[in-house]
Amino acid sequence: QVQLVESGGGLVQAGGSLRLSCAASGRTVSGRTFGSYTMGWFRQAPGKEREFVAAISWSGSNLDYTDSVQGRFTISRDIAKNTVALQMTSLKPEDTAVYYCAADTTRNWSLRRRGEGYEYWGRGTQVTVSS
Repeated sequence: QVQLVESGGGLVQAGGSLRLSCAASGRTVSGRTFGSYTMGWFRQAPGKEREFVAAISWSGSNLDYTDSVQGRFTISRDIAKNTVALQMTSLKPEDTAVYYCAADTTRNWSLRRRGEGYEYWGRGTQVTVSS
């Protein structure tokens, strides 16, 4: 099993910054570890559907962001530490949501924006941006 644990959420004023981190542990039945996973960040606000935020490929060479966070958020990964981060700047009240990290151990990049493309999910961390 693969376990994901998010951290770094909190309350921040509009225009501020937060850095979320997701730590991965465990292995798939095939023996794959963090270094071969596609990693993604999703978020869900109360009463709204879960939405894609950002993704990074297993190699780290491919990045993708939803339009609403492009230029403000940066996704990165540290293979040695088995972590993926989401640096969020210029935060807006509409960024308020529970943020989840997710892992696709099949590293199917074509499904990076779809929640169903990910096999493992963290429990989430709350981000609240005040106006």
